[in-house]
Amino acid sequence: MTAAELLALSGRFPLAPGLSDDELTAIEREFGFSFAADHRAFLAGGVPCGRGWPDWRTPDRGALRSLLATPIEGVLYDVGQNSFWYEGWGPRPHSSADAVVAARRHLMTVPRVIPVYAHRYLPAGLAGHPVLSIYQTDVITYGNDLLDWLNREFGLGSPAASAVRPSVAFWRDLL
Repeated sequence: MTAAELLALSGRFPLAPGLSDDELTAIEREFGFSFAADHRAFLAGGVPCGRGWPDWRTPDRGALRSLLATPIEGVLYDVGQNSFWYEGWGPRPHSSADAVVAARRHLMTVPRVIPVYAHRYLPAGLAGHPVLSIYQTDVITYGNDLLDWLNREFGLGSPAASAVRPSVAFWRDLL
């Protein structure tokens, strides 16, 4: 059973018709990323609606841009306000303002994460990846994949028995 089928069978959330290949491709082109194959299949199977779910069809493109920027902005907040510094970036600049500027430059190279629900994200373009909960620099694995995440988040289906798979660069270091 696919994640979209499981969510549809649960009756827990209203589902709009799935996104077509043309709609998915247009979204990817507009925002400059590729959905992972499983995320793409999930959205093609039906688009969950309601609080917390990204509305990929909204005319308010700014809301989607904000959702896509939230993980990076959260890290920058912790750099500026909570003295966070990722050791892979080298020495931290002395002032918080300079640290934020340097961090922003480094964050341009980290793998993009795409919103699934609230502050749950999947890396762009990587199928079968764990669903990450990202709130500023607090990053945890919320499910081994979309099916496992649906179980853990909403009590749908059965939890995965396998060990958590590793995440992508930078985000895995924050786990």
